[in-house]
Amino acid sequence: MNATVAGPGDASPAATSGATVVITRPAAQAQPLASHIAALGRPVVELPLLEISPLAEPAALLAALARLKAPTPGYALVAFVSPNAIDAAFAHLDHWPAGVRLAVLGEGSRAALAKHGIRPGEVDIVSPAADVPSDTEHLLQALDLPALQGQPVLIVRGESGRELMADGLRAAGAVVDVVPAYRRQLPQLTPALAALLRQLLARPCDWIITSSEALRGLLSLLAELDLRYPDAMQQNAVVSMQQQHLIIPHARIAETAKNLGFTRLTLTGSGDERLLAALQSRL
Repeated sequence: MNATVAGPGDASPAATSGATVVITRPAAQAQPLASHIAALGRPVVELPLLEISPLAEPAALLAALARLKAPTPGYALVAFVSPNAIDAAFAHLDHWPAGVRLAVLGEGSRAALAKHGIRPGEVDIVSPAADVPSDTEHLLQALDLPALQGQPVLIVRGESGRELMADGLRAAGAVVDVVPAYRRQLPQLTPALAALLRQLLARPCDWIITSSEALRGLLSLLAELDLRYPDAMQQNAVVSMQQQHLIIPHARIAETAKNLGFTRLTLTGSGDERLLAALQSRL
């Protein structure tokens, strides 16, 4: 578990102001947002709550990609559920097959595709419209589902996840393969992580939460923290966290947060620009 702290010396020349911002995204997706926040003069902590690792046995992924790379590609559409899914797949791809459409959820995935040389002007990339949430529900609305009837579709995701995309495509008559490409897991509660969590909970922070799974995992870590590293002041880490302010891009995550006892929430909508605007309003 590596937590990166960007303080005043890492920010713009402007004086640092406002509460510390905690970014809980996986490490590979955190840095660009952290740089933008530091440029606002806000102290930043990168605290990835889900560690991403390759599969020990990626046989299903490799078989699906072999079918995709065949002289006649075996899929009409490939849907990636996250930037991590894109990175895992493109570790085994040197080009994108002609005529195969792509479906992704948001700007992070579009940036990951661009990093691998895949751009909208060259490949047909479908994603939710800019004015709606970047989620599976709106991706299904953006797709031409009747045209996928009887067509083979590949979904690349982590080892676990919602079945909504696969169910929606199958309901439209598509022939769907779902393959895992990576593993998500909580970080280990090391003494260093325990100390950092206590430090962050000792003052008001703005926590950027972009995953319901990550938020549930954070409370699990804090419950473990209370058991293994009891606070001398008898402060309950879970209760302290519930009093923090969360910045959340999606209503589904906000609903999870409310169900977990959080009351101080800012719902921004999808995209880093909206997250940054919410932070600027709190300066």
